[in-house]
Amino acid sequence: MPASQNLDLMFNALADPSRRSMVERLSRGPASVKQLADPMQMALPSAVKHLKVLEDGGLVVSRKAGRIRTYTIKPQALASIGKWVKQREAAISQAFDRLAQAMIELPEDNR
Repeated sequence: MPASQNLDLMFNALADPSRRSMVERLSRGPASVKQLADPMQMALPSAVKHLKVLEDGGLVVSRKAGRIRTYTIKPQALASIGKWVKQREAAISQAFDRLAQAMIELPEDNR
């Protein structure tokens, strides 16, 4: 899957406040579906649907032990989002550097 498509899935997954809350909770450590659903007063089937979107987006992984499914955040997923943001920041910085250089090179009478 192309990197841009992966980012699309990640940003789509993070677009929902409930899913962002789940990611925030998982950043403190693994949690079961019930542990993720309870603080938001969310029904378990709804939580499972949200977690599926997060898992499809590559943000979390799950494992099942008996009847309990536990989710863990994938730190490398957040790193890829961070890398994308840093690339955008670098592009903006370069654009401002070019603008500053053009202003310096502009003759005084044209200012």
